[in-house]
Amino acid sequence: MANPILEVRGIRKRFFATQALDGVSICVEPGTVHAVVGENGAGKSTLMNVIGGVYQTDEGEIYLEGEKVSVRSPNDALQLGIGFVHQEIALCQHISVAENIFMPAIRGAGLVDFKGIFAKTAKLLADFEAHSRIDPHQKVRDLSISQQQVIEIVKALSVNCKVIIFDEPTAALTESETEVLFRIIGTLKKKGIGILYISHRLAEIYRVADMVTILRDGRLIETRAVADITQVELVNRMVGRDLKDIYPAKAVASAMGCGAAATAGPATAEPILEVSGLTRKGEFEDVSFSLRRGEILGFAGLVGSGRTEVARAICGLSRKDSGRVSLLGEEIEPREYRDAIAKGLVYLTENRALEGLFLDLSIAKNISVMDLSRVASVGLIQAKAESGLAEKYSSEMQIKLASVGQKANSLSGGNQQKVLISKLLSVAPKVVIMDEPTRGIDIGSKAQIYHLLRKLASEGIGVIMISSELPEVIGVCDRVAVMYEGRICGILEGADVNERSIIQMACLSSEERETEGTGAAV
Repeated sequence: MANPILEVRGIRKRFFATQALDGVSICVEPGTVHAVVGENGAGKSTLMNVIGGVYQTDEGEIYLEGEKVSVRSPNDALQLGIGFVHQEIALCQHISVAENIFMPAIRGAGLVDFKGIFAKTAKLLADFEAHSRIDPHQKVRDLSISQQQVIEIVKALSVNCKVIIFDEPTAALTESETEVLFRIIGTLKKKGIGILYISHRLAEIYRVADMVTILRDGRLIETRAVADITQVELVNRMVGRDLKDIYPAKAVASAMGCGAAATAGPATAEPILEVSGLTRKGEFEDVSFSLRRGEILGFAGLVGSGRTEVARAICGLSRKDSGRVSLLGEEIEPREYRDAIAKGLVYLTENRALEGLFLDLSIAKNISVMDLSRVASVGLIQAKAESGLAEKYSSEMQIKLASVGQKANSLSGGNQQKVLISKLLSVAPKVVIMDEPTRGIDIGSKAQIYHLLRKLASEGIGVIMISSELPEVIGVCDRVAVMYEGRICGILEGADVNERSIIQMACLSSEERETEGTGAAV
């Protein structure tokens, strides 16, 4: 066996009353991918942040190529040859792609060879097969979330690293971008680079990883060769129990074309939300659909197909050129998001860090902020009422926290997502639109959210789920609207909600679908 390129021994890290890491040790061999898995709050990102110099360890040691090193800042990590692709996008939005990628090199460098860094950036983007979609001169704020994630990865690859940490690198990537990343990882392995890889997508672990370390509640549970542990064993070791019934039973299973006796239920229920002819030039066109009371309506399609843009237009977060939106039979015209909230229509953003949460504020303030009238009296916020509201939803959502007074940025990504969902539910909505609600969340928390969505639907709340993960679309949704290039090309239900049908509709034009002999009525 080769000597480890990276070794951490007995790492301990505490945040206030929370023991985030408790004596964790891990070895990464050169030219291998070492996956780290566990539920949200297990300590995965904390461990990566210690190795990457974002946090300083309370106890423990780090060795790089057999030598003990001190990593006191991200710059120290870079100087030592440790690259880091963070779970949350942390780019400067107002400057160019090239400046973001080469910021460590140009910071305080005096005269900057901009022509040179733009040329180098073009080469790196070409290596990632992204040069046709991303211009080195573009401002980062003008890029999609998927494109920004590509920039984060390219930025890490631009440094001559011995070790690269990938923390949920594919969460915002398209399928083709993910394939490119996997090819690049294969190249890095051949060069002898050690890779630490965090992902909640177990299929990725089994595709790219050689070893896997399981963490639970900040403690090391086990390190195994990936080939020696099944997915079922891995999940059960992660959650500490047998995890069954990940997807709740579909309330409409008997009502969606599965027998003449099934005459009641969501298939025949009244529409709670109706959208007709929604259009914005260059983004989406003539989008029409209805959401029935008691059902979960999924939106599937490739990244860039218009799913998010339609959702944001419905909620007044972005403009529409034409079209109608009716809620419970009343036409609504939200000019901004607060109008939609007042009507009972809420939207969960796909980017919780940039648009969803006030990370520097407390959990309590984040949950109450959408409707302060619920926690205020005579114009003043009542701390007791605010804390009580937060404690109610923190308990229902099983958020791992020391207190509702701690800042949102002290939570794991998955627990931040639960705070964001609690924030939406705190205003008692009539319709919730959830855009990638399980992105970056562990399997146990995913199951919890799936059951929550079904509970909301059973209580008469309208639920729309936008997701790029086909297994959860198929497992959770009663009907699925599939978008292709800004249009709904069909709405699937019953037995037609399957991977083959969704992929064909999402990837093929209407002419190509006719050639293939597939299609669905809108």
